[in-house]
Amino acid sequence: MSYDLNSSVDPVPHADGGPRLRVGLLGTGPWAHRTHAPALAAHAGSDFAGVWGRRPQAAAELARVHGVKVYEDPDALFADCDAVAFALPPDVQAPLAVRAAAAGCHLLLDKPVATTVGEARAVADAAALHGVASVVFLTLRFAEPTASWVEEQAGRSGWFTASAHWLGAVFPPDGEASPYAASPWRKTKGGLWDVGPHALSVLLPVLGDVTAVSATRGPSDVVQLALRHTSGALSTAVLSLGAPRAAAGVGLELRGAEGVFALPDWSDVPGAYGRALDALVTAARTGKPDARGAEFGARLTEILAEAERSAAEA
Repeated sequence: MSYDLNSSVDPVPHADGGPRLRVGLLGTGPWAHRTHAPALAAHAGSDFAGVWGRRPQAAAELARVHGVKVYEDPDALFADCDAVAFALPPDVQAPLAVRAAAAGCHLLLDKPVATTVGEARAVADAAALHGVASVVFLTLRFAEPTASWVEEQAGRSGWFTASAHWLGAVFPPDGEASPYAASPWRKTKGGLWDVGPHALSVLLPVLGDVTAVSATRGPSDVVQLALRHTSGALSTAVLSLGAPRAAAGVGLELRGAEGVFALPDWSDVPGAYGRALDALVTAARTGKPDARGAEFGARLTEILAEAERSAAEA
């Protein structure tokens, strides 16, 4: 896949002489306001072209704040843009991503790509069929220093085991819910689907693909995963969005022949989103698929769907 701009728009030169991507945003929720839109507006290697949302008034307001065009129809946005960024629930994102790929737009996807294997596979297949680049924004794979840490650990061998926990207080039993609590899909699908992709996005590149998975449910929406990887290592992950505030937190520890390695702290999520957009621009320019693209996103959905089945049977 080569860098291909829509013929209906005139390319704007990039600093290195190549055309700049025009990027449209789909979504108007808290994540779009706090992360996607500011990062798109600040990105030096692309142009923030416009916003579409399911709530027209919210889309108009977000577009006004950033001085970009508001679109009433997502297909019109696709026609004007070279790439699209998604800040939508997964069941809304997936079919729109297929349409965007068919329109020739590169895809900056949110996690999970979808919550069904069929929809996730449709997105990956559409990106491949239409020759567009794709990147899934998995925070730990783009934030620093976590992104560099993952690359460093992936270069080691002799792994024995790993343990991860991502305990969010989106729906805490002992206090006010977070701004993201208004998201119906998070309430329905829980921590397995919302934060599970983050844990898997680190475990897979370091320990290898998952060859076996089992899951058990605990209090609130807690799910514990037990995984076997192609390297032979075993890992566990405890996931929740309903942790008490005093119990909330994130951690991941790897143990192997070279020692014990703990995931470092990170911050600056908008900066991480900017690096995800950098990765999309690079994939679009070079035609080399990014390892964190739609195909990886589909694999994460397959693992999470299997975990969901296992938890239901336990």
